[in-house]
Amino acid sequence: MAGMTAAYEQYGIGLDGVVNARELGGYRIGEKVIAKDTFLRTGKLDEAQSAADILAEKYRLLYIADFRMSEEQESMPDIKVPGCTHISLPVLEQADMDEPDPEVVAVISDPASTPLDRFNILYKKNFINNTLYVDFLCKERGKKAYRGFFEAVKALEAEEGRSLLWHCTDGKDRTGLASMLLLSALGASRETILEDYMMTNIFNGTRLAVARKEAEKFGFSSDKTGVYLFMAGGVIREFMEHAIDTLEERYGSVMGYLSEELDVSEGDRLDLRECFLRDVTTGE
Repeated sequence: MAGMTAAYEQYGIGLDGVVNARELGGYRIGEKVIAKDTFLRTGKLDEAQSAADILAEKYRLLYIADFRMSEEQESMPDIKVPGCTHISLPVLEQADMDEPDPEVVAVISDPASTPLDRFNILYKKNFINNTLYVDFLCKERGKKAYRGFFEAVKALEAEEGRSLLWHCTDGKDRTGLASMLLLSALGASRETILEDYMMTNIFNGTRLAVARKEAEKFGFSSDKTGVYLFMAGGVIREFMEHAIDTLEERYGSVMGYLSEELDVSEGDRLDLRECFLRDVTTGE
């Protein structure tokens, strides 16, 4: 409980009705820290009308980068924040998905199937595994989305005192990868990146506690419990580690991926650090 309270106090941004709502401000990078109230990461914003004024007035929000599929954005549109531009950056679309497995379709489309039935078939078919994030990062739509994300980050440099918010549905996977990439560009260590990623399990902790009890009731193995919690709003450290390892194998480093695929050069990264990092002691 103490750890949860500390995390909320240090990184939470206080948006009622928004899951996993937090910021990167305060993470230490060498002798610097990331500026507060600038980089905000959350879950979906469609049911958070009370947050609009906070985002406009306290955070002076400039952009919302929305990584959800087009269908999600249309059926559950983001709240309108005065003075803010919404940017549609789908990392994945329905058309990108592989031909559906007939056994999976049969279970999911059966009106008599239960949530447990649907989970069991997805688990049996290994639909949730550590290739998920690699696909997001390395397929063309994902690269286009994250390239657009960094265009917004760069544009923020010229807007002193403004902020950028990015989100998907639960604020953990597509959003978590954007955070990994931005933290990497700012010079954060691997452990800081993983700390930020795993913090989802704190911010979505209430939901995960319920899911854990359900998994115990069902008698799931530890591996199956991990996947069940992932689908309930949690994260698995190995998924992000595998994504980073893959970028290092294919591009030499995350920086290589940023340069080669997202047009974020070494000069761009130095500019971002100059603009958004503050001295630990002076705050300047």
